[in-house]
Amino acid sequence: MISEELTEQIIGAAIEVHKSLGPGLLKSAYEECLCHELGLRGLKFERQKPIPLKYKGIKLDCGYRIDILVENKVIIELKTVEAIMSVHEAQLLTYLRLANIKVGLIMNFYVPVLKDGIRRMAL
Repeated sequence: MISEELTEQIIGAAIEVHKSLGPGLLKSAYEECLCHELGLRGLKFERQKPIPLKYKGIKLDCGYRIDILVENKVIIELKTVEAIMSVHEAQLLTYLRLANIKVGLIMNFYVPVLKDGIRRMAL
């Protein structure tokens, strides 16, 4: 599956969750429900996947984690914030680089309409 089709499926799953729950819950609730929805759609995913940081030949475990990695192709960074800021975009770009993944989505569930809270980014 190409990443464009995959991101469409992921966004559809997220919209389903947002329609059911609405804004205002904790990030962990959206993560749990989105993972359930991804599973219902037959997508493989990993939650809270550690990303080691490599620096001058050493591997550091600094506690960085991908919220959800789908099909080893798309990183999902979940947010429940007033607005997506440039620091959130920088975070996702860094995760993409460190994990050697080409496509990522920031999904902010703290909006009235989820499509207004989604950013697709690629390396």
